Amino acid sequence: MDDGKLTQFKWGDTMDRFVAVLLTGLICFVALGQFFQVITRYVLQIPVMGLEETMLYPTIWLYILGAINASRENTHIRANVLEIFISSERAHTILAIIGEAISLIVGLWILSWAWEYTQYAWRVWRESPTLYIPTFYSDVALLVGVTLMMAYTASHLVRHVLILKNGTSA
Repeated sequence: MDDGKLTQFKWGDTMDRFVAVLLTGLICFVALGQFFQVITRYVLQIPVMGLEETMLYPTIWLYILGAINASRENTHIRANVLEIFISSERAHTILAIIGEAISLIVGLWILSWAWEYTQYAWRVWRESPTLYIPTFYSDVALLVGVTLMMAYTASHLVRHVLILKNGTSA
């Protein structure tokens, strides 16, 4: 393995590890926050002001980062019924290219909406009602998420086109 491939391989492993740790940490944080909320509110009968507001931010980022991770791994849930009727590998690749192209077109349309929403969120600069935390930090998650998902979708599309062109895995 040459030095470039070794560096790329280590970088990929580092990113996989980082994403796994980040998502696990967010899941644990949200679960502990909800556990704390249930204990204080229903067992101790002492609701904690602002806890739901603070849990909103990691929850939104958890959802968005989970979607990014599914896009990165190309493990989104799909209902490709046509795959049942297609027998050749080439036809499967063409179907994948069509699916990725449609996903990219729709995703770029959604990305334009996310960009407009982010501009609005920046201009208005809303704050949460109890703790006055700027909601922009959760609003921007949509733009970041859709941008990264479209980047991964484009890379999957390029990979499928190269497979179709070369006849082998890229």
